[in-house]
Amino acid sequence: MLRANEVVAAVRRLDLTDFRNYRSLRLDVEPAPVVLTGANGAGKTNLLEALSFLAPGRGLRQAALGDVGRAVDDEVAASWAVAARIDAPNGQITLGSGVESSTADVQRNRRVVHIDGAPVRGQAALAEHLSIVWLTPEMDRLFQGGSSGRRRFIDRMVFGFDPEHVKRLSAYEQALRGRQRLLHDSVEDAAWLSVIEETIASYGVAVAAARRETAAKLDAALKSSDATASLPFPRAGLELIGEVDTWLAEEPALAAEDRLRAALAASRRRDGSAGRTEHGPHRSDLRVSHIDKNRLAARCSTGEQKALLIAIVLAHARLLTLDRGAAPVLLLDEVAAHLDDERRAALADRIFDLGAQAWLTGTDESLFESFRGAAQFLRVADATVSQAADDREHNLVPKGD
Repeated sequence: MLRANEVVAAVRRLDLTDFRNYRSLRLDVEPAPVVLTGANGAGKTNLLEALSFLAPGRGLRQAALGDVGRAVDDEVAASWAVAARIDAPNGQITLGSGVESSTADVQRNRRVVHIDGAPVRGQAALAEHLSIVWLTPEMDRLFQGGSSGRRRFIDRMVFGFDPEHVKRLSAYEQALRGRQRLLHDSVEDAAWLSVIEETIASYGVAVAAARRETAAKLDAALKSSDATASLPFPRAGLELIGEVDTWLAEEPALAAEDRLRAALAASRRRDGSAGRTEHGPHRSDLRVSHIDKNRLAARCSTGEQKALLIAIVLAHARLLTLDRGAAPVLLLDEVAAHLDDERRAALADRIFDLGAQAWLTGTDESLFESFRGAAQFLRVADATVSQAADDREHNLVPKGD
């Protein structure tokens, strides 16, 4: 069984400027778990969202950058910033992300990234220094909703193991849009379309292969004897379903590229009429099952689906810990609200066993009794963070406006 690590990846200071309902905030914390409680709308989830912008992607809310700035009198700030001092495996580092005063970044839905105060190109650099895993109430419908949410879910897990997946996925999606524009405009440039389809095939198969590798790792971990350590959470089975995934199971990656390239060339007229590309890993799906009940997750009860999600997130965190030498930061929004006492205690045990800094939110402190004495309890009210009244044993002095 994995025990707490000597090296802990953790947020030690969080600074916000014009982010959501925070004009400014400076929050100093310890590497231990952080419990944030307060009324709905106080700003608890906003803190988790701010931390999620220290990872590649659009954050845990999938928000447009222009919607993230602090709103005053229906006007949203054009610029906002998140910065954090991090205890990383290779030493302390400062990560920053946000939108600068130029509206061009907002219009392009592009954010800037700084590492130790210096700008860097691309968001993938963030994942090289810190791994972040999250679970939100919006994900409770993951197995019932469309396949795009499940693809984002597996892609986020891939990011933790392979930061370059961010660049490959972006290049693939950009090439898809370029091809669709040409087809929509009825551009009959076969040579140029072939070049774009070569790019789609190359990056598309690489994206699919990375997803398959991560799903296979998680599937094996969840089915192993160590999975019983996650009880009373159920064992989950993971499998990627799709045309390209089938090809990769049957033949080498280069052969799969050839098949995808040929399929794209043969479907140009049909894709142009339909307004979408019918072939590629953007059509794949992640199928999750409840192993012990031999039942697809989509057919499980709401409680079982929540437990399956937690089991997957815990397995992912454990594999990241083994892979990177330090546990990821966990962002768990309202995770305890629909768990019974046994599962709340089991969740706390797994977090402590990982040695992870978890940020947990809830309206009721009583839901986090399993963390009492080993976590920092902070109270959030009207965009102000303070030490919980009954948690004075921690020498923490949060500061903010």
